[in-house]
Amino acid sequence: MEQQMATAANKTDETIVCYSPNMITTNGVWQGDNPLDYSLPLFILQLTLVVVTTRLLVLVLKPFRQPRVISEIIGGVLLGPSVLGRNTAFANTIFPLRSVMVLETMANVGLLYFLFLVGVEMDISAIRRTGKKALAIAVGGMTLPFVIGGCFSFILHKKNQGMNQGTFVLFLGVALSVTAFPVLARILAELKLINTELGRIAMSSALINDMCAWVLLAFAIALGENDTSTLASLWVILSGAAFVIFCVFVVRPAICWMIRRTPEGESFSEFYVCLILTGVMISGFITDAIGTHSVFGAFVFGLVIPNGPLGLTLIEKLEDFVSGLLLPLFFAISGLKTDISSIHGTSTWMITLLVIVLACAGKVAGTLLVSLMYQMPIREGVTLGLLMNTKGLVEMIVLNVGKDQKVLDDESFAIMVIVAVVMTGIITPIITSIYKPARRFLPYKRRTIQKSKPDSEFRALVCVHTPRNVPTIINLLEASHPTKRSPICVYVLHLVELTGRASAMLIVHNTRKSGRPALNRTQAQSDHIINAFENYEQHTGCVTVQPLTAISPYSSMHEDICNLAEDKRVALIIIPFHKHQTVDGGMEATNPAFRMVNQNLLANAPCSVGILVDRGLNGSTRLAANQVTHNIAVLFFGGPDDREALAYAWRMSEHPGNNLTVMRFIAAEEVEPAARQSPDQNGLTVETENDNQRQLDEEYINEFRMKIANDESVVYTEKLANNGEETLAAIRSMDHAHDLFIVGRGQGVTSPLTDGLTDWSECPELGAIGDLLASSDFASTVSVLVVQQYVGMGPQSDGVATPDSPGHGEEQFANTELISHRSPQAMFNPQH
Repeated sequence: MEQQMATAANKTDETIVCYSPNMITTNGVWQGDNPLDYSLPLFILQLTLVVVTTRLLVLVLKPFRQPRVISEIIGGVLLGPSVLGRNTAFANTIFPLRSVMVLETMANVGLLYFLFLVGVEMDISAIRRTGKKALAIAVGGMTLPFVIGGCFSFILHKKNQGMNQGTFVLFLGVALSVTAFPVLARILAELKLINTELGRIAMSSALINDMCAWVLLAFAIALGENDTSTLASLWVILSGAAFVIFCVFVVRPAICWMIRRTPEGESFSEFYVCLILTGVMISGFITDAIGTHSVFGAFVFGLVIPNGPLGLTLIEKLEDFVSGLLLPLFFAISGLKTDISSIHGTSTWMITLLVIVLACAGKVAGTLLVSLMYQMPIREGVTLGLLMNTKGLVEMIVLNVGKDQKVLDDESFAIMVIVAVVMTGIITPIITSIYKPARRFLPYKRRTIQKSKPDSEFRALVCVHTPRNVPTIINLLEASHPTKRSPICVYVLHLVELTGRASAMLIVHNTRKSGRPALNRTQAQSDHIINAFENYEQHTGCVTVQPLTAISPYSSMHEDICNLAEDKRVALIIIPFHKHQTVDGGMEATNPAFRMVNQNLLANAPCSVGILVDRGLNGSTRLAANQVTHNIAVLFFGGPDDREALAYAWRMSEHPGNNLTVMRFIAAEEVEPAARQSPDQNGLTVETENDNQRQLDEEYINEFRMKIANDESVVYTEKLANNGEETLAAIRSMDHAHDLFIVGRGQGVTSPLTDGLTDWSECPELGAIGDLLASSDFASTVSVLVVQQYVGMGPQSDGVATPDSPGHGEEQFANTELISHRSPQAMFNPQH
């Protein structure tokens, strides 16, 4: 009996709680006060506990690729009566009943502002542009689960609940049929499907689904008034519609007026921002007073704010605080209301399992039927159906409102929370196992510049982190001599880190018409980058530019780059160095993560790679095509990378404004130290390999010299050197006359010419010479391009069985995924 009393102490149903209005802040422990008896210290402790628990769960579930919503709901359940709350001392100390009011109020304030942000970020015009396919998939994916929810409501509904059947059907139907747009966006990015056709359809369908869910939720709340007549529900619906009309025709023009009053490029005045943030609360108050939920008002108020700098300002001011601190409170409250022990008997658990299976299957079946009508492959239809099962915030709001209005009892509520967690949690693992996007690993021959035919299209993939990288890259492409005979096709890839923010995801809507304002800073940056390259394309003949965006964590960003390079069959990837030049001419790291991306890319690239050390190329202004003049220098030591560097510079030398200097360094003693140190079989192999490379160098240099014999803009010199010091002195003597050095990375090539240069190497990924030229104490006005040639698969080194050799070379590439092209064992293989 005592235990029952203790358990009942933390239940909200019929308990009367007395509040002491004076017990807000404590007088301190030295006065003998217990801080947890006072509402403010208790609230701070609860908030800290909730945030710490959810963050720890995010870390724990990260390897399983689970969205943050799952961690937040599970965190709430752990703190609630299901797990820790079973200990009555914990429940009564940390989450006593008197604290629930403060906690719920704050959670709802957080929810209010979060849904306002969701409204601000949602682009209604994107819904209008989604097309019939996405609309049909959204409707198909909602109808079947809604029907299934309706059927189950008859099983779960108890006669003594005093709630009419219709409302219960509506609540369960909405809860099972919604798709959470922000959670789905995050899952798509995790699975690297966001830029695929499937990803776009899923995003568009989820947007439509989200909007339908809001309308249905408004109806469900209106009809959820227990003991009122139908007339009252009608008034609720009518006044809700009137509020929406008021927002569209009065509030939106007022906000547009504020935007017009603010000059372009200036920040919005604090007064305007405060006015809008107050408007959120007023909207919440009005809709609550009407009889729909307060979050409905905040969401509609967010929707009427036009996309652009104002939305960007509001998101940046609110997002981290609201979604990081206050929103987990709402999920914690949902968890605290979830008592898994209220699910009695095996039969109820079986029903729960059945709800999960059937609701999931219903969503998949509904989506699959529509996708088959549109001739999509079955596997894609199933994947799309699974993606549409993503649950999140809207469902939790539906369930909480249902619980508050006593539409759902403890058991139904607990069942539906478990259903939401399981349905969202299983999506990523299932899709990973069943859906592998069809990778077209077709063999393509021209994976290097050296192998590209001089009269064919030259394809390059340019990676850009920030608009700072753009001017030099454009000047580099301009210098690459696009002609009618050999046009340049540039794929511009804006690399964006995948963060937890919903706003970062919205950049994916590539269908945005140009001229529309950006939704957030990332998108504004993307627009600047795209505009610069499109402008370059218009002013230059023979160049086509295709802008793309890659959103992924830095740890796997190289996969996106490699896959795109493979798909588009490019010969060269250009990526910025991870350091940029400071005002005083030194080099400073932009972001250490960029270095990891570059290193991974060098190890896995399916074609040649150039790392661009940007120190401005011809200032940072692009001159007209006929005025561009560049003095380019190539330092040639030998090996595949240096041949590739020379091949690129050779292409540039054909540009009438470019002057090219090729300095070939030759060791005074042409003896390979490695061979003398190890006179066994392996030593001989190394020597043979080096002889082979040396022969290829000679052939390529001779061909180059023959072709440029009559070209006055190209100077070829040879320099004898004994060691690294002499090499360094020779390079220093020529650094003032040039504005671009192109050098090979020189990986796997040993030479006495670079002895000692690697001892103080800061960035070994650039090779000895590249690192020297990129260091802070070198010339401050010379940009450097460090080139690594794609050499294929180990023993069949460059020139033996390159991708365009007849026969076995092609099969060899057809079956490979992304391999490490630069292992030393591969370079010096005794089987050669």
